[in-house]
Amino acid sequence: MDPRPRTPPRIARLLTAVVSLVLVGSVGGAASAFAPLPFFYDLHTFRGDDGTTAVVAAVAVPVKELRRELYQGRVRYRFDIRFVLTDTVRREVIERIDSVYVSRPAALPRRHLLHTVLEIPSPPSDAIFQRIVVTDATRPGVGQLYQTPFTIPDYGGTELMLSDIAFGLPDATRGWQRRGETLALLPTSQFPRSAFDVYYEVYNLPPSRPYSTEIAIAPIDDDGEENVDETVRVLFSGDSRADDSGVFSELRRLESQLSRGRYRVTVTVTDQADGRVATRSRVIEVRGTRGGATLVPALPKRGG
Repeated sequence: MDPRPRTPPRIARLLTAVVSLVLVGSVGGAASAFAPLPFFYDLHTFRGDDGTTAVVAAVAVPVKELRRELYQGRVRYRFDIRFVLTDTVRREVIERIDSVYVSRPAALPRRHLLHTVLEIPSPPSDAIFQRIVVTDATRPGVGQLYQTPFTIPDYGGTELMLSDIAFGLPDATRGWQRRGETLALLPTSQFPRSAFDVYYEVYNLPPSRPYSTEIAIAPIDDDGEENVDETVRVLFSGDSRADDSGVFSELRRLESQLSRGRYRVTVTVTDQADGRVATRSRVIEVRGTRGGATLVPALPKRGG
């Protein structure tokens, strides 16, 4: 008996469909119609409802990779996104297919980023294969697929925990909304040299409990080593604003002007009553001014 897990027919059909989105036009002698569409993305996880975990994808596409259209006297850019989570143990597939478009009076700079957010609820699992496919809605056969193994954590239990750390552009008036906050979520590889927002959630800290938070921003070299001497630390303290389920969120504005390079951002929360500590880190890459960014909502694709 072959001990390797076999892909069930539904999953096999889905994966074939996902790949075909990228490879349309590359079969049967029409390979010249195929072209890549590079994009950037990150995944974040947060406690969901009824024991699930919310998996949030921040996706950004450079304008230069898209074909612009003239529509009703305006310039329009369009792309489609397929976000798939495949559990190889449960043999389950969760997916969503969305369209993104923006219309402007004139063409956007080629270095401008169009970014959006997609969210999927999923059971916790350490046997997930995640795939994101982005295709140019105006050019069949132009697209790209990125896929990796991915662990979806379980935020249940009673210990002090932190969600993933999410980052966004400041002064957001629209974007990803969570627990009363709005975040212009952006992939961590595409940050400007300006102020940015940091969002995270604290789990299982009782209401009104005194606590402290430290946010450390450490430059890291090519080997992943931190430069301790240049680490910037920001400290906060207060009383827990947790709801009855022991959850509350924090949205912090960091005003530091960071030089280009990679940084590890670490959030540490300490329960001042009993000394419990929870910590979470994420690496960001500051690239400087790149022509700006526009957050565009992702809408369910008709017929998707």
